[in-house]
Amino acid sequence: MNQTISGKELIARGWKTGPELGAALRRANEVLSGGGNREEALAAAGLPPAEPSTLSLRAAPVELTAAVGAPETEEEAGNLAMVREHMSRLLRVPVVTAATVMPDCCPSGPSPITVGGAIAAENALLPDSHSADICCSMCATFYTSSFGASQQLNTLMQVTRFGQGGRPEHQWVDHPVIGQRDDSNPFLKGLDRYVRMHLADQGDGNHFSYIGQLNLTAEFLGGLDQAGYSDLAQELSMTPGEPFVYVLVTHHGSRGLGAQVYKRGQEVAERFARRLCPETPKGTEWIPFETPEGQQYWKALQYVQDWTKANHEIIHTRFALEAKAQSCGRFFNAHNFVWRRGDLFLHGKGATPAWKDDTGRPLLGLIPLNMASPILIVAGNDNARYLSFAPHGAGRNRSRTATIQSFANPDEMEKAYTEATRGVDVRWYSGKKDVSESPLGYKNAQKVKSEIQQFGLATVIGEIQPLGCIMAGEQPEPFWKKKKK
Repeated sequence: MNQTISGKELIARGWKTGPELGAALRRANEVLSGGGNREEALAAAGLPPAEPSTLSLRAAPVELTAAVGAPETEEEAGNLAMVREHMSRLLRVPVVTAATVMPDCCPSGPSPITVGGAIAAENALLPDSHSADICCSMCATFYTSSFGASQQLNTLMQVTRFGQGGRPEHQWVDHPVIGQRDDSNPFLKGLDRYVRMHLADQGDGNHFSYIGQLNLTAEFLGGLDQAGYSDLAQELSMTPGEPFVYVLVTHHGSRGLGAQVYKRGQEVAERFARRLCPETPKGTEWIPFETPEGQQYWKALQYVQDWTKANHEIIHTRFALEAKAQSCGRFFNAHNFVWRRGDLFLHGKGATPAWKDDTGRPLLGLIPLNMASPILIVAGNDNARYLSFAPHGAGRNRSRTATIQSFANPDEMEKAYTEATRGVDVRWYSGKKDVSESPLGYKNAQKVKSEIQQFGLATVIGEIQPLGCIMAGEQPEPFWKKKKK
């Protein structure tokens, strides 16, 4: 009787521990159990995969293109200088072939890639360059409803959730996406609770639910038709009643699920960096796409995207049911993600895809500017100089803390906040406003819009006018952070 092939035997032949070793052992021992000899079994195991080539940092950095107008203030100049400094750490990474920043660019913590930043990488996935909030994204549903805007916001407050953590177990929402997670994928293994607890949950920070009004002008419908979206234009034009539709727009990412996948991905990327390019700056590590880990991480990213789309749809469907809304169209776009175009992987952290699809049709995108400004509906211009991206919002020139500290006293801040949000029904899910997430905390919306046009990033074909918005607001300190008295 033939003895089984052991893992030690394959390791002695050059194999490394991991999923590939297990698969090779199964192939070899299946041959033995079927009556084959040891030579045949070892041949079935195959040769160990070749180690990826060792690389060095580029001698000269790749160019950083910036779709940003000339700074008009010292604050704007300082922000752009910090953006360039942060992004510079990516420009010599050997797998990075191009880099750009959008009009909304601003640093975000220690990460080399800034908000409003994007890179192209050759056959490589850089977890830090899509951030922990994988697939942070926008979704818009166009609809009609007999409910007024205030009543719609009341309904929206009931069907969504904001804040830290997730839904308690008795409030979990069911959806087929739960059962689509591949528990054999090491980046998704054991994450069932994260998949379940964050459905119909939008989190905190700059995530929001926004109700607006879109006027169905001939110019807008014609722009949709010209961009190749005649089906959507026709569906919208057939709505009864007033010459407008309501629009529900939600903004959130993958919550705890994405954070866990990112954490695992970053750990793997750091291991590869130690082997492939020890000089790699922190936060710029990558997973080679052609490796088993790269293939598994890519599949995990696709699941996270599917989950996030489902999460948006759950909130929109729950709202439509309660608000007696009749949907007449929907579309979605991510802005924290990785997209594949040939051998290049485009990483965006707060960058909206603005290229053309395989049929030559420009992608539609949603660009919110702030809670009291219109959300832009754009068609991508596929401007290769800026990696065919557009901004994902207005961005910041100063931190949240600096925004608060810029006011002499609370009364002055309250007066400015009231003026900035005049005419918009703003709700804070926690009950306590977060002024740093109001228009006071963001760049000038009109300037960002003009730079989209100035640099040819996308064509604005419609604007969703604000009626009301829900954000998380200032959250109470989590119980696990409170100091015991």
